[in-house]
Amino acid sequence: MGKYLDTFINAFLGTVDWTWKSIIFEVPWYNNYFWGLIAISIFVWLLEIVFPWRKQQSILRRDFWLDGFYMFFNFFIFTIVISGVYNILGLLLAEINISSNSLVVFDISHWSTWLQLFVFFIILDFVQWFTHVLLHRYPFLWKFHKVHHSVKEMGFAAHLRYHWMENIFYKPLKTFGVIIIGGFEPQQAFIVHFITIAIGHLNHSNIKITWGPLKYILNNPVMHLYHHASVLPEGKNGVNYGISLSLWDYIFKTNYIPEESGTVEIGFKGDDKFPKDFIGQNTYGFKKSQH
Repeated sequence: MGKYLDTFINAFLGTVDWTWKSIIFEVPWYNNYFWGLIAISIFVWLLEIVFPWRKQQSILRRDFWLDGFYMFFNFFIFTIVISGVYNILGLLLAEINISSNSLVVFDISHWSTWLQLFVFFIILDFVQWFTHVLLHRYPFLWKFHKVHHSVKEMGFAAHLRYHWMENIFYKPLKTFGVIIIGGFEPQQAFIVHFITIAIGHLNHSNIKITWGPLKYILNNPVMHLYHHASVLPEGKNGVNYGISLSLWDYIFKTNYIPEESGTVEIGFKGDDKFPKDFIGQNTYGFKKSQH
């Protein structure tokens, strides 16, 4: 029992230490996710201010500060809390001799750096797209995903408004995605990290971007706005599930962009009764009776 407690404490303290060192600039800039998140957020927010798509929307839109808190909670506070649990799980798997090597589909460690990053990005994006589909398809998962869809005005910080349980759902499948390409993340994976954060912020922003012909590959704010639409096509649990790439939606016929005015109402049926505060939103999914 002692080694599990030590594993938890060491991981917890290690993550706290790394986060603090990031804050005080003792982490290399390319691995400094704390200030990287802030820099990307300010950049996209400035774009929203200068080039607003929905001009009637306030610069400090509805729930601006709540979503800002979600950004730091999900990226740093929750990561600190859960880091020890993940390390304990890794220890348990090692003790029962479950090796990731047996699950490797192809090893890309000997490929060129840029090809490794490209494959890493594609596989993880598909895994996230697939997980996102599941969050909409199954009521138990949707209860937690409602937090993200409770946004009533879109802005960059809405990107990271999501229930902490989504980290639990995404993590195993993302880990599996890493395992099948050799069980490692490329050393330069920080490039993928910052690219996906930037795309995610843009997709939720109050900016009209379609990428022209690249819209069939890259997700965009117009497409993602309809993912958040309160009224969906008949028989659909969701549309436009893409995270960074729209490619999967066009391949699997889940794409839907009927028009591009940006005036569509977002949310979900009954969201007027959904909790408006952080605590209420994060306990909602555990309650027996749901609206």
